Amino acid sequence: MKPKKKHCYLFLFDGFSDWEVAYASVGIRKSANYELKTIGITRDPVISMGGLSVIPDVDFLPWTDLADIDETNTAMLILPGGKAWEERRNDGIEPLLAHCLLQGIPVAAICGATIFLGDLGLLNKIPHTGNDVSYLETICPTYTGRSFYETEPAVASSTIITAGGAAPVDFAREIFSRLDILGDEGVASWFGYMDKQPALV
Repeated sequence: MKPKKKHCYLFLFDGFSDWEVAYASVGIRKSANYELKTIGITRDPVISMGGLSVIPDVDFLPWTDLADIDETNTAMLILPGGKAWEERRNDGIEPLLAHCLLQGIPVAAICGATIFLGDLGLLNKIPHTGNDVSYLETICPTYTGRSFYETEPAVASSTIITAGGAAPVDFAREIFSRLDILGDEGVASWFGYMDKQPALV
């Protein structure tokens, strides 16, 4: 019997930065061991920053039971950037984030989503990156992690992956590395081509 694929949950909300998670999303869908599931606060359609209308596969409130999400069936929670983080419109996802970390499920956050982690104090004592350390200090009153900030496109700690908004390829690479799918035939052939393209910045 073929083993069941683990879920990688991609959180969607109005104004999410679709391009920041595009490489990671495709790679996960091409992998043999994981299935991409989109999750929203509700199942109402959301509009990405690029104008894509998406209906999340599952909602977090009120129907998703956290007891059904554990390390046996869930591999990662991915948080794309977007202005909603600055505006604190995504705080309702905090119980899901906390549950994933408690279960040892990695969380990957890019661009504005690092604000959310900074607000929760999760970046104060682990290696991390983002758009800019001064930006995090200015917008997150509880952020005190300057000494752990690395000026790298993407940084992985034991349970948290962070990246700046200009680094979707590096973000995907760290995600693929954590999921151990860089050598997956479907992922390697596709991502190997993408990885050789000249940088845009």
